[in-house]
Amino acid sequence: MYEKNVTVGQKVSVSFQPEAVFIQKANEYSSEIWVEKGNKRANAKSLLGVLSLGLTSGSDLKLFAEGEDEVLAVEALEKLLVL
Repeated sequence: MYEKNVTVGQKVSVSFQPEAVFIQKANEYSSEIWVEKGNKRANAKSLLGVLSLGLTSGSDLKLFAEGEDEVLAVEALEKLLVL
């Protein structure tokens, strides 16, 4: 398992489009991927799950992945979040 703490950047707005891009990117990887904010955890490949976390600019979260491409997945998703 690979995990990384991330703070959502200022340019990531709270709307449907950034979350959809995030979900699409997560689905490019075979690993299981989760996003955790506070005491909530969601499947990074689930739009409703990610939306339920209420990610906003400045949010602190943790990305987790487990599988053959876990490091690549977490690093790619981090890049989307810290713009």
